[in-house]
Amino acid sequence: MDYFRVLVVDDEEDFLETLVNRLNKRSIDTTGVQSGEDALALMEEKLFDVVILDIKMPGGMDGIETLREIKKMRPLTEVILLTGHGSMETSIEGMKLGAFDYLLKPVKLEDLLVKLAEAFEKKDSQDQKIRSAKIKELLRFPGRVFDQEKEED
Repeated sequence: MDYFRVLVVDDEEDFLETLVNRLNKRSIDTTGVQSGEDALALMEEKLFDVVILDIKMPGGMDGIETLREIKKMRPLTEVILLTGHGSMETSIEGMKLGAFDYLLKPVKLEDLLVKLAEAFEKKDSQDQKIRSAKIKELLRFPGRVFDQEKEED
C-alpha cells in the first residue's frame, strides 16, 4: 500500500487515541480529532485521503453533517463511517451522501485496515484519472498553459 493520510474523527477519547496509535504503528500517517468542527478546520490546512468518521457525536455537528461538509470541501476524499447497531438507517443515508462504506462499532482492526486499503485505492485511482486527463489536455493544447499564465499577469 502506498503512503496515505488518514483522519479519524471520534468523540470517544480513548477509542480515538488507541486507533490513531494502532494505525500509526502500521506506518499509516494518522491524525485524530474529537469533533466535526475540528475535522473541517484541519482539512482546510491539510489533505487527507481517507476519513474515518463516527456518526454519533454529541454537540455541534454529528457525523452526517460532517460528511456533507467534507464532501463539499474535498469531494474526492473517501469517508468510512463508524456506526453503532442502532443507527443503520443513518449509515445508509451516509452512503447516499457519498461515504465509501461503513463499519459497525466495535470495529475489528483487520476489517478497518481492509476498508482503508480499498478506500485509498479508489481515491488513488480517481487522482490518477484526473492527472492523466490533465496531461492529455496539455499534450493536445500545449499553448493553453502559457496563454493562461499571460492572462494572470
